[in-house]
Amino acid sequence: MLKDNRFQGYSAGHLQKDIIAGLVVGVVAIPLAMAFAIASGVRPEYGIYTTIIAGIMVSILGGSKFQIAGPTGAFVPVLLGVVMQYGYENLIIAGFMAGIMITLLGIFKLGKFIKFIPRPVTIGFTAGIAIIIFSGQIANFLGLKGIAKHEEFHLNMIEILRKIATINIYSVIIAAICLAIVITTPKFLPKIPGALLGLLVSTLVAITLFPGKVATIGSTYGAIPSKLPSFSFPDLTWDNIVMLFPAACVIAMLGGIESLLSAVVADNMAKTKHNSNKELVGQGIANIATSLFGGIPATGAIARTATNIKNGAASPLSGVIHGLVVLLVLVMLAPYASNIPLASMAPILMFVAWNMSERKEFAHILKTKSADSFVLVATFLLTVLMDLTTGVGVGLLLAIVMFVKRMSGSLKISKVLADTSEKAHKPEVMEYTMQGSLFFGSAEVIEDSFDNIVEAKPKVLLLRMSQVSFIDTSGEALLSKVVERLKDSHSQVVISGLQHQPKEMLKSTGLYDKIGEKNIFSSEPPVSKIKARHRIATT
Repeated sequence: MLKDNRFQGYSAGHLQKDIIAGLVVGVVAIPLAMAFAIASGVRPEYGIYTTIIAGIMVSILGGSKFQIAGPTGAFVPVLLGVVMQYGYENLIIAGFMAGIMITLLGIFKLGKFIKFIPRPVTIGFTAGIAIIIFSGQIANFLGLKGIAKHEEFHLNMIEILRKIATINIYSVIIAAICLAIVITTPKFLPKIPGALLGLLVSTLVAITLFPGKVATIGSTYGAIPSKLPSFSFPDLTWDNIVMLFPAACVIAMLGGIESLLSAVVADNMAKTKHNSNKELVGQGIANIATSLFGGIPATGAIARTATNIKNGAASPLSGVIHGLVVLLVLVMLAPYASNIPLASMAPILMFVAWNMSERKEFAHILKTKSADSFVLVATFLLTVLMDLTTGVGVGLLLAIVMFVKRMSGSLKISKVLADTSEKAHKPEVMEYTMQGSLFFGSAEVIEDSFDNIVEAKPKVLLLRMSQVSFIDTSGEALLSKVVERLKDSHSQVVISGLQHQPKEMLKSTGLYDKIGEKNIFSSEPPVSKIKARHRIATT
């Protein structure tokens, strides 16, 4: 750790700042850790284990100076789905596999490719996750009894409507108190974590005024152990690996995206620069270690990372201290956490969902009424109504199709001028300018344009390609087909202004030699020079 350049110039003054920031973030992380675990369908202590282990390891091994890792809202619907379908033990296996995948992404330096996911897809599934988290807490907010959880969003909403008559007024009061404190604390007491204050006050009210009237962590899940679980290696059978591979891929993808997004936010706030691949390696190893001690998947937490920076963190040591603070609280105060009402946890998660919903960005993209709007809405609806895998998969597919369609329309092939010496059926020189990219998506444009040219049978076809920056194998194949057809008509193709990538592509496929080096110009020669070279009369 001492050799880490993130600690360069570290002093006693920096240590004091890290201790203060670590204490604050640790206190903030405790209620969120339990809330995210409960929302994910597992016991609250598993969220605390994750915060301790992942929080410490990512700070030590990661590539961001101020990253705080732990359970996050983004994982909630994914982990809940895995737990409901396969059970908690298999969630641990999926998390272990995802950790390996994330580590490999970093080792093979694939971190930059995660950033290429289109913004409408990211905003769409993030907003969808926010809706799932928010709606998933309605039952606890209202204190509804006998609620059966379903994987499908609409079935959960129907379940709530069916059991609405079981509403518990005491739970509503406790939840309302907590929500009011969470919302108002940043305005009146900005230095105090609203979630923690809301949790403490509402819990005290419940214990004092409504003893035994509302469901608590203890009455629902039992007492929280005041120690870390023992080491246990997952049951990695081949059948389990095959069964959980899709879930592990989703967890790895989401974990990679969230961790790098959080690192970028930290860079913008603190004017630093993170190492994407090192960050992924740190996140991957942390998730592997977390699963070995019963924790759930973790990633970079944007809100806690921002809190870390705002409270003066000077190095990754603040993240280590934050994990140790949570460990001390677990050891010393775990029995008291059993008294926390579930109604107190609900508004905290609802508030988190509201903040992560990207509502302003969602509305901004929607207002454009473009292809991006369609991708956004499709990703959002599929994430909510089906699952995250379907939402992201279809969103990416739609984004790719829309991109290809836009790019195909960008290719322009236009005639520059008519040769004055053209004869009725045998023009001497035909000159065309090409603009855009020659790739598989522009095949129709290329074929339609060149069919007319080939039929005209010019002696020389001059293609001005200075504005063509890219050619793929499909574009090269179409161009090669034109060259062959013109050769059959004893016509010659001349290319000018050929850029580096198109030139290398033509050389690698042999089309460069087929056209002939003498017929390829790096600059834009005048037509008279072309005519002279091919002995075409100018009068």
